[in-house]
Amino acid sequence: MTNPTAAMLVIGDEILSGRTRDANMYHLAGQLTAVGIDLKEVRVVSDDAPAIVAAVKALSAAHTHVFTSGGIGPTHDDITADCIAAAFDVHIDVRDDARALLAAFYTRTGKELNAARLRMARIPDGATLIENPVSVAPGFTLQNVHVMAGVPSVFTAMVASVLPTLTGGAPLLSRSLRAERGEGDIAGPLGEFAARHPTLSVGCYPFQDNGVYGANLVVRGQDAAMLNAAMAELTAIFT
Repeated sequence: MTNPTAAMLVIGDEILSGRTRDANMYHLAGQLTAVGIDLKEVRVVSDDAPAIVAAVKALSAAHTHVFTSGGIGPTHDDITADCIAAAFDVHIDVRDDARALLAAFYTRTGKELNAARLRMARIPDGATLIENPVSVAPGFTLQNVHVMAGVPSVFTAMVASVLPTLTGGAPLLSRSLRAERGEGDIAGPLGEFAARHPTLSVGCYPFQDNGVYGANLVVRGQDAAMLNAAMAELTAIFT
């Protein structure tokens, strides 16, 4: 049985300008791998509405799940919610349940629920809320798109809220072998090994460590017995 697939859409000028380093892709990839959802694609787009809408449409059509990060805060450049609504041609407005969450939070903290903060309660019609135990302002899921904050601590919490609701597949297992040879010497026998194991993913990741050249050879698959047998063969080749 084929695993469900996923794509991630990272949204924000701050990522593309180099001002902010994205940490959310690394976290999401590890979490999806553990539950058997294969992350196949990651895109980064600017705070440009047509680009966001086009990316959401394309990724939603191509994958079982899409996870977005960024653009759901209170400022003028937080346009992700509107773009998701546009991508699925649905209405968006302040929703009572989201407003109630924010009102309770800001009452507790002694702050005003002003117009800017109320923007975070704008939810497309038909969406379900994603819990945010860190700062309350919710994300949401519309069809197969899960819309989350860009702040890493909030993104992590939202992923933890969403994943138990999704159906995964077989977790991807991984084994590695350190080979202290140059890539040029590794390439031939490793290519032949990969051809003999077409159902496994075989990667070569070079390193230079205190003058020693080599590569970490990584084999990934869903069948533990097959993976262990392949690793025994690989070890015999390179040790």
